[in-house]
Amino acid sequence: MNPNRLLNLFCELVCIESPSRHEAPMAVRCADELRELGFDIHFDASAAQTGSDTGNLIAHLPGTAPGSIILSAHMDTVYPCAGIEPVVVEGIVRSAGDTILSADDKAGVAAILEGVRATLETSELRPDITVLLTTCEELHLLGSGALETEKLPAGAPCYVLDADGAPGTVITGAPRHWAMRASFAGRAAHAGVVPEEGISTIQMAAAAIAAMPLGRIDEATTANIGIIKGGNATNVVPDSCMVEGECRSLFVDRAEAQKAAMTEALEAAAARFGGTVQIEWTMSYDAILFDEDDPFVQRIAHAAQTAGLEARFQHSGGGSDANMLTTHGVRAITLGVGMEDYHSTSEHIAVADLEASARLVEALIAEEVKG
Repeated sequence: MNPNRLLNLFCELVCIESPSRHEAPMAVRCADELRELGFDIHFDASAAQTGSDTGNLIAHLPGTAPGSIILSAHMDTVYPCAGIEPVVVEGIVRSAGDTILSADDKAGVAAILEGVRATLETSELRPDITVLLTTCEELHLLGSGALETEKLPAGAPCYVLDADGAPGTVITGAPRHWAMRASFAGRAAHAGVVPEEGISTIQMAAAAIAAMPLGRIDEATTANIGIIKGGNATNVVPDSCMVEGECRSLFVDRAEAQKAAMTEALEAAAARFGGTVQIEWTMSYDAILFDEDDPFVQRIAHAAQTAGLEARFQHSGGGSDANMLTTHGVRAITLGVGMEDYHSTSEHIAVADLEASARLVEALIAEEVKG
């Protein structure tokens, strides 16, 4: 691993503006890097579904030894991401302006590219290597949701470098996520003349929300109502109201129980006030839950040790491309890269963590050769 080359590459990548659905310049740069390393490059047709200006990047390099591995990160960022200027102060990379740094997830991308390059420079033996760089991860995993999974090697382990926590962190649990949209229908009436003739959908929504278990349900389960819209004027009983929310849990049965409780509250409130409600639930992604003694997890722990890192196992309340890839039948797991305060203008990452992530990529590739 070449520290200077890695840092230069990372700083170059963060300067490429690539918000969700506008990843094409980032994709071109990464494709050039991978092509130089001998990879065959493929862009899938996911853009038609995601609305991005590029598809997911799937690159493949044949191995010189048995085994196969997938290394993954995402190319898109949140806002504000225009004009990012990275600065390094006392071993920490930050943005010089009022922008994010985009270490989420360009730290993962840079670590993969440098880790692969270093492997090719120092080892004659390598497994088949597939690099998967996705679009629209920040938009509820749209890119990986539309991925052409048949382009991935069947049965290969997939390491998604896209979590906070020091390199060596292994996300052994991440939740099943349900998104909800409920549309209440009532009856409009003049609020000052004949309010009794109206059926208020905002009252229905308020009663439903008040009856729902929300927030931290238990150590593995959460729920939230995030959006409510309804009514047109203060002197009209509102005849329509829309509510959007979510629930998630590491455990499938608890996610389903929370979903049922929220549905019951919505339907009961509509019936109580004499209105109706239409409820749409969409499973955004499925849960991941590994035992720490799972051979897959222990292989990562051994690679971390080889890279001079301490393996740490933890659960997350958020999802990543690994959740969606698992839904597709890929054996995927998320790894920490050391980014901190991501999705904010305070985002930063230690140079030492960038280097450690690249070393971990090298170790994961070597571990696959050992079998």
